Amino acid sequence: MIAIVAAHNEADRIGATLAALSQAVEGISVWVADDGSSDGTAGIAKAAGAQVVRGERRVGKGGAMTHAARIALERAEPEEVVLLCDADLGDSAVRLATLVEAVMAGAEGGDADLAVAAFSRRTGGGFGIVVRFARWTIGRHCGFAAKAPLSGQRAMRASQLAGLLPFAPGYGMEIGITIDAVSAGMHVREIELDLSHRATDRNLGGFLHRGRQLFDCVRVYAARG
Repeated sequence: MIAIVAAHNEADRIGATLAALSQAVEGISVWVADDGSSDGTAGIAKAAGAQVVRGERRVGKGGAMTHAARIALERAEPEEVVLLCDADLGDSAVRLATLVEAVMAGAEGGDADLAVAAFSRRTGGGFGIVVRFARWTIGRHCGFAAKAPLSGQRAMRASQLAGLLPFAPGYGMEIGITIDAVSAGMHVREIELDLSHRATDRNLGGFLHRGRQLFDCVRVYAARG
């Protein structure tokens, strides 16, 4: 079992997230895709026993996760479950075991090739423009009605993950995964989980972040058009 954690300047949360992942799945091998962090993210991750794939400059979430995934998959068995998640989940990351279980059940005839976490509680956020566009883009390209189109918490088998690489650039990574997975015939199941994360507010920083998300989602729409 492998977890690949997306991180950028998460020194205050990544320790708790990695501890929760270790608690969630016994013997889990954790890789951290450190996208050019300028704080102590990489050092904390290494101290926690994670393998850190670090870039000296920021390349965006999709690029950093693609690089880490390719390295991690070199050591994975084809049917091994791989969990993708964000570094800001803290203690709530323990609940991601449910995604792993869903994919394992899918391998035995269940209904999940790709399990995606939908946050059961909404905290922060903007006016929903990016989420609505992401849902529309996914529906337009593959017909799937996504409840959590931007969720970074996903699990699938290693062989299937390999077929989805490279990820779309930046914050377009998640909608790209969903479109490509459904188009490849994978069954996607969204599961509500009580997760917490670092939410953005309706301030300048929050609007800039969501602007970057929207730009990257538009790029995915155009690239898969």
